[in-house]
Amino acid sequence: MDALSPTRHLLALSIFCLVSSAAPAFAQSDSSASLPDDPGSALVGQSANPPSGAPASGSSSQQDPAPPTSSQSDNLEGKQTKRILWIIPNFRSVSVDEKLPPESVKDKFKEATLDSFDYSDFIFVGMLAGVAQWEDSYPEFHQGAAGYGRYYWHDLADQVDEDYEVELIFPVLTHQDPRYYTLGRGGFLRRTAYSFSRIFVTRTDSGSETFNTSEIVGAGAAAGVSNLYYPSVERTWTKTGQRWVVNMGLDGATFIFQEFWPDINNKFFHQKN
Repeated sequence: MDALSPTRHLLALSIFCLVSSAAPAFAQSDSSASLPDDPGSALVGQSANPPSGAPASGSSSQQDPAPPTSSQSDNLEGKQTKRILWIIPNFRSVSVDEKLPPESVKDKFKEATLDSFDYSDFIFVGMLAGVAQWEDSYPEFHQGAAGYGRYYWHDLADQVDEDYEVELIFPVLTHQDPRYYTLGRGGFLRRTAYSFSRIFVTRTDSGSETFNTSEIVGAGAAAGVSNLYYPSVERTWTKTGQRWVVNMGLDGATFIFQEFWPDINNKFFHQKN
């Protein structure tokens, strides 16, 4: 099995569990938004007549502050930040209803490079390499510092390879938009299904929906390229297929987390863009 397979499955499961645990909060927030106004506010306008001598015209303006408009809370709905929890890159996420021009080849190259060589990536790859070595995923790499180095550069090469295949090479060839467009509205199941379906459906540079060749073929191409530097026993069709499926599964879990990140952020972290 791929060295990253157990770790990536665990990561994907953790992301899904985090979103699932936050779902009741989202539902509660949606239901509270539909409740009628506080009945106490109506009583203010129906209070008894003011004492004699008190100006009637000034009493209502002093006692009835303007209620907050719904647009103030709506302004944060579906708003993505450039980083998740101030660390994780989130450069390709598009906020709800945000209108952006098509990406040029330069734009796609820039995003793929930022995703591949962000400082957080080196930390994350180091964690993956440590877990893979602890699991002895590739006995051919051995243990010790030299073995850790082999795990590290293989994991880094896997990540960079897939980022450029999925976010640059195939989007340029197929004229597809590799960004994630946040749905941001609807029930939890609908949004979860939508975000995971982005593995198979994406947008073209012109804005229409199409089959996500960049993800499907790009992830497969990345799995195939890895055969150039993995040990010979890991170059079978089965091993390559496992890496392909794991790559797509992890991307799908990432889409789910990106979809619900604005809700999690507004509920718990209040992180600014």
